[in-house]
Amino acid sequence: MATPLIVNVVELLRWPGTTKGVVLSIASADLEFGESRISDEPIDVNLHLEALSNGVTVNGTTSATWVGECRRCLAPMSDRMTVELSELYQQIPDDSEAYAINNDQINLLPMVRENLLLAIPLGPLCREDCPGFCPQCGKDLSQTACSCDNSVVDPRWAALETLKGSLKDPS
Repeated sequence: MATPLIVNVVELLRWPGTTKGVVLSIASADLEFGESRISDEPIDVNLHLEALSNGVTVNGTTSATWVGECRRCLAPMSDRMTVELSELYQQIPDDSEAYAINNDQINLLPMVRENLLLAIPLGPLCREDCPGFCPQCGKDLSQTACSCDNSVVDPRWAALETLKGSLKDPS
């Protein structure tokens, strides 16, 4: 079972303007990602809570390591990402994006989990100019060159190719 990131905010709610810091490192398994793209390395959480008249703002950062494959050459990749957090917690949420305060406590776990999952790159590249694989022979073009003729024209573009050849250069 997950160890929730529950913070007691009863003192914050009594006096608007009061602040509280939360700095901790938690195991990835405690967040129950169910996501293979987050590594097993610890997740760092560094937050600043501030009481408002209508709730508590939570600002700070969280860091985790993601793992994946290059979308072109399938090389394994991993990187440490740091995500900026800025969220609002309210006892009676009047903002559709606000999290609820329950029994004078806030649960930071859903907020940290959501922000980390949204920050994972969907289609990472090992480098910007990664050539990927040859569409003809399947060789990894970042490892070796191939002698395939990649000038094969898709027949759906044939009409445009003939039109291109009939146009004269305006210069």
